[in-house]
Amino acid sequence: MRTTLERLFGLGANGTSVPIELAAGLTTFLTMSYILVVNPQILAAAGIDRGAAFTATCLAAALGSLAMGLIANYPIALAPGMGINAYFTYTVVLGMGVPWQTALGAVFLSGVAFLLVSVLKVREWLVNSIPLSLKLGIGAGIGLFLGLLGFQGMGLVVAKPATMIGLGDVADPKVLIACGGFVLMAGLAARQVPGAILIAVAAATLAGVPLGLTLFSGVVSAPPSLAPTLLQLDLAGALKLSMASVVFAFFLVGLLDNMGTLIATIGRAGLMRADGTVPRLGRVMLADSGGAMVGAVLGTSNTVSYIESASGIAAGGRTGLASVATAGLFLACLFIAPLALAVPAFATAPALVFVALAMMAPLKDLPWDDPAEALPAALTALGIVFTFSIATGIGLGFIAYAAVKLIAGRGREVSGAVWAIALASALLMAVE
Repeated sequence: MRTTLERLFGLGANGTSVPIELAAGLTTFLTMSYILVVNPQILAAAGIDRGAAFTATCLAAALGSLAMGLIANYPIALAPGMGINAYFTYTVVLGMGVPWQTALGAVFLSGVAFLLVSVLKVREWLVNSIPLSLKLGIGAGIGLFLGLLGFQGMGLVVAKPATMIGLGDVADPKVLIACGGFVLMAGLAARQVPGAILIAVAAATLAGVPLGLTLFSGVVSAPPSLAPTLLQLDLAGALKLSMASVVFAFFLVGLLDNMGTLIATIGRAGLMRADGTVPRLGRVMLADSGGAMVGAVLGTSNTVSYIESASGIAAGGRTGLASVATAGLFLACLFIAPLALAVPAFATAPALVFVALAMMAPLKDLPWDDPAEALPAALTALGIVFTFSIATGIGLGFIAYAAVKLIAGRGREVSGAVWAIALASALLMAVE
């Protein structure tokens, strides 16, 4: 078995082992397992059966992660994307009055568009044409975004009408356990203890048991039926001219989210080339485009690469075996949903903050003596967190990069890919 896994994933060449990869896959799963609760809730608001949405979420995450692991050999997990699922429900279905079946058809068509531009090498050209400074800014910005999500999950940051955000109730037991989990995580990491993130998440989960904050309602349950959503997408309705902007929005937001996650996670794993390009990028594109199409067929919004994969990478994941392990856990959740959902948000949130802090490091590599490179990259980072949207922040960064270079008399340094994304981003913002 070890020989087979070595041949499939190149464990030795990547400086890793089976136990490390399995622990990394479990860590990634734990930090993104919230999607099993949140995604069905959001899709249910669009009229989709919640039980079917749960099963679709599990299957979409499992199949997408498995494809990423086996095809691209990267420790990146896939699942229905946060943010884009809200766009699906609240903008397209509830806001525009589009039936959810037609919206699923639009998701499928955006996946087809992903696949076409992947096969034609257009997406690979787009990603590899992006300047290194913007890639660094994207990675740091997603780190800031993760940090905000982590603080929110820990209860350290809450909404405040006067100041938008503020300090939460630090006397709340959940907040105290979450803070203790982070301190334990950081301390173990400082001692170079393998699996520090996973150990801390487990400890925080168990700490909530005597306080009634961690509830185990069972272990095994039958998977909810997928019949209400399977193959219910309306392709004919999605092909209407009035749906063109929706399909384009799904495509562009998915492209930018996937691109940002890919750059951040591959850079964090040390797998990016020195010139900022990504090895096996074409295979990555095929995996995530296929994931979007499969998710629509099953009955969920766009499946995307998950930034929470960075937690598994921080735990040592370097190959697709970690993604395969995550896929197996999502499949298992079909039958052990009560146990999988018992890990509370306050236990996994510290992992997001831990990873976020590590992702700040690339900012030191920005060419701060060249404002035309550094400032758009820094704007990208700020835009992601302060607009609470990876796609919007990245779009602002591209627009700023092209505009600043043009005003500085260095327009020739802007690649066609940057111009294309900047113009597309500006168009999308204008019509939102």
